[in-house]
Amino acid sequence: MAAQRKLKSIAGRLVRELERKLPAHASAHYAGELSIFKQVLHQKRDSANKTYSLHEPQVYCISKGKDHKKYEFGSKASIALTKNSGIIVGALHFATNTYDGHPLPETLRHTTELVGRRPTVAICDRGFRGPCSIQSTEVVIPKRALKHASTYQKRKVRQRFRRRAGIEAIISHLKFDYRLARNYLKGSVGDSINLMMAAAAFNFKKLMDQLHMLLRLLVYCLVKEHSGLIAPYE
Repeated sequence: MAAQRKLKSIAGRLVRELERKLPAHASAHYAGELSIFKQVLHQKRDSANKTYSLHEPQVYCISKGKDHKKYEFGSKASIALTKNSGIIVGALHFATNTYDGHPLPETLRHTTELVGRRPTVAICDRGFRGPCSIQSTEVVIPKRALKHASTYQKRKVRQRFRRRAGIEAIISHLKFDYRLARNYLKGSVGDSINLMMAAAAFNFKKLMDQLHMLLRLLVYCLVKEHSGLIAPYE
């Protein structure tokens, strides 16, 4: 604590010295940076709208609710995935710290712009509590199974939400395999660009894997046809 107070005192002296000695044109040019410095110096533990980074002041604190990582500092993103093919059809970045259920209408609008048609059903987790439908899209979240529901209906609902849970693994791949865990681009625009590049790379990789499997199958069929033997296929 004493070292932190000492650093804060030194930083305050430097900021005040800059305000005194900078020329008028330079002071006007760096007014934004100086205001960020003063806000960091004056903010306290219980202050609202705190600044957590000097070079990226737009980041905010995100509560994770996990024992190993209770908080993260960055920005939120919403990912939309197709049910069967697993293709990312929507990736939207949010500059403000909003409740998890509020970005859903904007994500659906973004997905409609990219795909060309509006999704009929949006399968979400319990964090997206709110309206049961948004325009023509039905919003479905996990609920307790009805007692009078048939076994087929229960199994269908269970399979639907198992598919939704599969997006968690894809988010992990985006973070650790496609460099979404840390963004090196500047500002909110850089956050959006980084998210779109990671989603595009994921889709391209999935397409390349499918083309690779088709090519191997084609080579296997050609070898079998010309040799009359079953070639080993791994």
